[in-house]
Amino acid sequence: MAAPLMEKLSESLGSTEPAVRLILSVLVGYPCALLYRRFFFHQPPTVIHLYHAISGLSLAAFNFGTQLYHSALCVFIQFLMLRLMGRTVTTVLSSFIFQMAPSSIILVIVFIQFLMLRLMGRTVTTVLSSFIFQMVYLLAGYYYTATEEYDIKWTMPQCVLALKLIGLSFDYYDGGQEPSQLNPEQQKSALAKVPSLLEMTGFSYFYGGFLVGPQFTLRSYQRLVAGELTDCPGHPPNSVLPALKRFSLGFVCLAIYQIFSPYYPDSYYLTDDYDAQPFWYRCVFILLWAKIILYKYVSCWVIAEGVCILSGLGYNGLGQNGEHQWDACANMKVWTFETTPLFTGTISSFNINTNAWVARHVFKRLKFLGNKLLSQVTALAFLAVWHGTHSGYLICFSMEFIIVNVERQAQALVRDSPLLTRLANSPLYPLIYLVQQFFHWLFMGYPLVPFCLFTYDKWLRVYSSVYFCGHIFFFTLYLVLPYLRKALVPRKERSEKKED
Repeated sequence: MAAPLMEKLSESLGSTEPAVRLILSVLVGYPCALLYRRFFFHQPPTVIHLYHAISGLSLAAFNFGTQLYHSALCVFIQFLMLRLMGRTVTTVLSSFIFQMAPSSIILVIVFIQFLMLRLMGRTVTTVLSSFIFQMVYLLAGYYYTATEEYDIKWTMPQCVLALKLIGLSFDYYDGGQEPSQLNPEQQKSALAKVPSLLEMTGFSYFYGGFLVGPQFTLRSYQRLVAGELTDCPGHPPNSVLPALKRFSLGFVCLAIYQIFSPYYPDSYYLTDDYDAQPFWYRCVFILLWAKIILYKYVSCWVIAEGVCILSGLGYNGLGQNGEHQWDACANMKVWTFETTPLFTGTISSFNINTNAWVARHVFKRLKFLGNKLLSQVTALAFLAVWHGTHSGYLICFSMEFIIVNVERQAQALVRDSPLLTRLANSPLYPLIYLVQQFFHWLFMGYPLVPFCLFTYDKWLRVYSSVYFCGHIFFFTLYLVLPYLRKALVPRKERSEKKED
């Protein structure tokens, strides 16, 4: 009965059935949160964990059917690793590998991991093993299910879950360290003991974050279950209005995407008609397409954030002015996303919690390398691999690395040059802003082309049609900026900069 109904609904909306199931599941989070507030807020933790686990597993079954066993198996294996291996680096590395391996070799890996754990004990190797374990399972899932199109399948929530479980192993490892060895962020998320299997299941399948995120720590989830994440202690939070605001904003973004996306389909890039258009038209199409395509992600994240706010998970304490904040699970800063003329501004306002996870568990933990640039490259390479096995992801994040570093050099030049500083603060700035926004969104769309087209034969065709203008533009800037700095920055400023 449900299948024909979903088929008719998807046809009437002009969307695919998996996409309709996904957005319905995200929306179902709101009644789930209301039920939690009304009937479960004052219940014991066991009851709350059970409610979150059942609701999340039901959503997983609705979307992926029997394939929900992938996520359930990963949660169970992660629980066993934490129980058996303890606070070791092997636990984290094993967790990383496991989330990316084919299910046919899971039992062998688990047995080997068990032997490693018994032999290694509480060592750094356990954390590393957990890290590798989770990633192998996810990558194998990508490999065996990959197509040349964007598909909504079990690997989508699996990539969210992989980060959750890897982060969990890191947090458990941190819980065994001396507080003086941890930074404030690590101290806040460190775990004193292994969670129960039911608690891990509730955390993993929490309806506000299982399908599309956001990322949050087990300590945050524990505070939610304990009733601590509220602006009125002992009672459900006054978060209905903030949640409705995010829902409304997310619905507007979804409407924009649904209305305009048919006019800017990915498939148009691969037509003779696109190739026949003038160069300027091809570039403008990339710009407009990028703006529209990103609303697909923005809408889901903002709506899901509203669910987290409604449940209380989004509560973030008091702000500087004493007002209650509800942005603990914010995955988007929509105003910044729409108005910033900077690439770094867009990146920092987009998929915030995932970027924060990578910064906390990859970038900052590579401090021992002693090279910030190398840590940045490694973090972006991890993001590319985490997204999938297609070459387009690697191209996208390599372009992000180039663009961000060139922009930082350009910002430093404007800041240190008296002439450019005066120009930036002159009455001409509105015109400069418009020009900057044009190039900003054109070259935001440029790396998104391989991200969305996946395979090299597709993105190479599009890049060839625009003459690799993004690569030429930024590599030219990279070579020219040092000479512009010599010409526009006074010698005194340059010498002071070198000393710093």
